This record gives sequence, structure tokens and C-alpha cells, in this order.
Amino acid sequence: MPRLVGLNHVALEVESVDDALELYGRIIDIGDQFIALSEGRTQPPDRHRHFGLVVDNKEATRQALEAAGVAIQPGRGLDFLDPWGNQFQVVDYRDVQFTKAPEILRGMGLDRMAKSERALAELREKGLVS
Repeated sequence: MPRLVGLNHVALEVESVDDALELYGRIIDIGDQFIALSEGRTQPPDRHRHFGLVVDNKEATRQALEAAGVAIQPGRGLDFLDPWGNQFQVVDYRDVQFTKAPEILRGMGLDRMAKSERALAELREKGLVS
């Protein structure tokens, strides 16, 4: 059976690609990732579909969202809706199993970021780190 290696991109519907690029550019540097933007909505937003962003600094992301006037959803996480109803869930790189190769982290200036004990335990449980 094939194994998933990663996600190439996420496609989002927005009213204006230019407006979306301006907003997302104020919130986060997407780096070597990309979001495929499609102009015009074909379906209404809902509260169940979402996607997660892994960031190097969750608190800085919260501050960028607030500075951009984006309302953060209630709860203990860092979830928000963009103006077009797309739901984002933000997590800190240190706290999740998702990993980048050391040379990629080094190239991004993030080679000193250490995983939390909880994330390391999850990776150990799967036999991915010793």
C-alpha cells in the first residue's frame, strides 16, 4: 500500500485572489508551501472543514492575525476564519509530529527548533525517532 509522503497544496475558494494574497501575506510567510486560490465561491463555508497550518511561532501568528483584524475563534487553540469562510487551525511546529528535513529547517533558519516532549513521544511511538 502506498504511504502518504506529504500534502502538495490546499485549494481554497475566495472572492478575490488579490485580496486573499494581501491578507494571507500580512499573516504568515508561506515559505516553500503554497495555497491554490480559486476566485468565486461554489459552496457555502461550513464549520467542519478546515486545514492546519504549522508555524514556527504560534504567538506571533496570533499577533499578526489580531493586527490584520482577523477574529480568532473561541477555544483553546488558534483557529480563525478568513473573510471568505475558510477555516484555518494553527499549530506550533514544536508540538506536532510533522517534521521537516534538517537541511530544510537550516535553510529556513529554524534548525534550533526542538520538538516538545509530547511530539517526540508520538514520533517514538511510531518508530520515527529514537
